[in-house]
Amino acid sequence: MKRQFFTLLLCMTCIFSATIQAEQLTIADLCKGVYSAKRIYGVNPLNDGESYSQMSADKTQIVKYSFKNGEQKEVIFDVATARNVRLSSIDGYIMSPDEKNILIQTETKPIYRRSFTAVYYLYNIANRTLTPLSANGAQQSPKFSPDGNLVAFVRDNNLFLIKLLFNNSESQITKDGQFNAVINGIPDWVNEEEFSSSCSFDFNADNTMIAWIRYDESKVSTFSFPWYKGSHPAKEEYAEYPGRYEYKYPMAGTTNSTVSVHTFDIKARVTRTMQLPLDAEGYIPRIHFTNDPSKLAVFTLNRHQDCLEIYMANPRSTECKKILRDNVDKYINENVFHSLAFYPNRFVLMSERNGYNQLYMYDFNGSIVKKVNSGKTVVKTFYGYDVASGNFYYSACDADQPTQTHIYRTDNKGKTTILSKSEGTHSAIFSKSMKYYMDVYSNINTPYITSLCDRNGKTLKVMEDNSKLNDKLKTLQLGQREFFSFTTGEGVKLNGYMVKPADFNVNKKYPVIIFQYSGPGSQQVVDSWSAGNMGGTLYEQYLAQEGFISVCVDGRGTGGRGAEFEKCTYLRLGLLEAKDQVETALYLGQQPYIDATRIGIWGWSYGGFCTLMSMSEGKPVFAAGVAVAAPTSYRFYDTVYTERFMRTPKENADGYNDNPMTRADKLHGKLLICHGTADDNVHFRNAMEYAESLVQANKPFMMLPYNNRNHNIFGGNTRIHLFTSITNFFKESLK
Repeated sequence: MKRQFFTLLLCMTCIFSATIQAEQLTIADLCKGVYSAKRIYGVNPLNDGESYSQMSADKTQIVKYSFKNGEQKEVIFDVATARNVRLSSIDGYIMSPDEKNILIQTETKPIYRRSFTAVYYLYNIANRTLTPLSANGAQQSPKFSPDGNLVAFVRDNNLFLIKLLFNNSESQITKDGQFNAVINGIPDWVNEEEFSSSCSFDFNADNTMIAWIRYDESKVSTFSFPWYKGSHPAKEEYAEYPGRYEYKYPMAGTTNSTVSVHTFDIKARVTRTMQLPLDAEGYIPRIHFTNDPSKLAVFTLNRHQDCLEIYMANPRSTECKKILRDNVDKYINENVFHSLAFYPNRFVLMSERNGYNQLYMYDFNGSIVKKVNSGKTVVKTFYGYDVASGNFYYSACDADQPTQTHIYRTDNKGKTTILSKSEGTHSAIFSKSMKYYMDVYSNINTPYITSLCDRNGKTLKVMEDNSKLNDKLKTLQLGQREFFSFTTGEGVKLNGYMVKPADFNVNKKYPVIIFQYSGPGSQQVVDSWSAGNMGGTLYEQYLAQEGFISVCVDGRGTGGRGAEFEKCTYLRLGLLEAKDQVETALYLGQQPYIDATRIGIWGWSYGGFCTLMSMSEGKPVFAAGVAVAAPTSYRFYDTVYTERFMRTPKENADGYNDNPMTRADKLHGKLLICHGTADDNVHFRNAMEYAESLVQANKPFMMLPYNNRNHNIFGGNTRIHLFTSITNFFKESLK
């Protein structure tokens, strides 16, 4: 009986094990988010320094929570109890500086990556009334004045002002705005895309003035792409005949918008133009009023983008005084504007002047008050400065260990403390008092863990540990994820990660698929759940399930290792990046468990460009590749991004002339090209012109156009189709 029992137990165990093994990843599940990790989004720190607000998951409420314990304090807004206007849900909100009113966002319609129009309502928290912000059409980028009594916004490229104390009276500040000609207060396409901004106006500290950037794009060349009916969503207006979309897109070496800074005296209704000594082809990435109402900080870049200058402009006299010049080698990193912060008579700005992206505090005369970092610290995000204690809080990595990102505190004496303990990647949202922060932590094996911490890094409460996802993942047989490094034939040490099949056998020869992005300053090889394509390298795990080893390597030009490593690709985009991916394939081919004849490569956007450059580098190491939404000549790409790294085609013909099209006759391996026909960023033109080069070079290839899809290629079943096509292509080409 005992023997029979153990035999039965063994059989049941085998059946149970087989059931566990039967759980398989599918592309449909991955694309539908079945294995998506939960995160806490939309956290808005509140004035009391103890609380934050957040929109409910069903988008019907705005709730106030404690930063100390995460408990709900009160419901600030509820569609069910709001008076005057009935809403079923909301898309977002903006709290007034005094937190007495809220702008409620509805009927949102995307424009480009960051811009959108929406219909806003003004919600009075005390009496729970909703009032339309304007009855004259949707708005863009609304902003409260510091005292909360005014709201400015943009409509049809013009600035408007609402006075809350005068029965929400509306007045128009500018009248020259016109589509594809003049824009007031919001950036044009290229400034929005490459300087990461959707708003270009600000109120001064005493609520008497508004300043804005005016973009005259009338001389910028127009680009157009076709619209078809399509589906998800369908464009019924083009059911019979196709249409087209036209917008201003300055390509490398061509004319940019002419930019200028203007102010409006709200009481006197006088408009003035600042006497800004800007280069004729210069940029104004940001303007920001300081705590002094007579000081408007204006940030300018020359067209080469290697010289950042800051002016203090007087909004009434129009005089502009230069206070700072940061002239760095090759180019100013665009990240400098992401963590710009102003304090009473001080501001904090990043700079790579010592070879690493670090923080500096300046006074309003441009003098350095404090250098926050030293050594090889590479700052990722500046979280804030505690005026009371003199402490700075930020995230950073060490250039010698770029896969790890931690939360740091540097005190007023220069002592630096790492607040985060677990190895991996940390990011934070601090309370306004800097007493607490929300820590979002993960590593390549651990989905996001969101915790509330005090200012010393002590965990007060775990808000989300993704336990349900972890339970799901346990039903899968996931392969081992491991980091590695190697030295190329040119003596460069590169970092990477590898995902092996769960049943990996060192005596077997496996095909390999390399995924990379490779763009300037980017990082893919990070100890984070964000690694890979679907979080947790889960698409790579799907490929491992199908018998592939997946690899990702950050080559020269990528971030986290300092300016010298990042900027070595200057003037020759794609050259060194492609060499390093080829070196990766050569290194992998030397491993006993890898079949050197079955190595593939793929990437999206810059990663697609690097895929094509790598497959045409001259060494026939790639058997197959997939390029998604790839630039194929940087002559076709925009001025700001391209010239930052390449200067203009006239100045750098050799750099521009080395591209996938000129390398078409060297293409080796099977190739699949995927591109959206309505990509406003990397135009479908890139795919078509490259395809012609391949045809004339008599090189076979396959091509998948995606109707009406932009750079992200999504909508309906599109993502499932895309990733299924990529996978099947590699199966057919490498198996």
